[in-house]
Amino acid sequence: MAKVNFSLDAELVVEVMVLAGVGSPQDAVEAVVRDYIARGHRTEARVHSRDHTKREPEGPPQPPQG
Repeated sequence: MAKVNFSLDAELVVEVMVLAGVGSPQDAVEAVVRDYIARGHRTEARVHSRDHTKREPEGPPQPPQG
């Protein structure tokens, strides 16, 4: 896998490390990015299943009663 190097504000990274409970700045940022991606996939799955349920027909149309 390709690696990317970038700089972040030190206070931001320290806060991420504390919240993630990780001792390495790189591991902390990686954990946050992986979580963000996983949440996106879960959201896509929920939206897809909700859309899929709306589009499924409920069965044959009922004849008018009255």
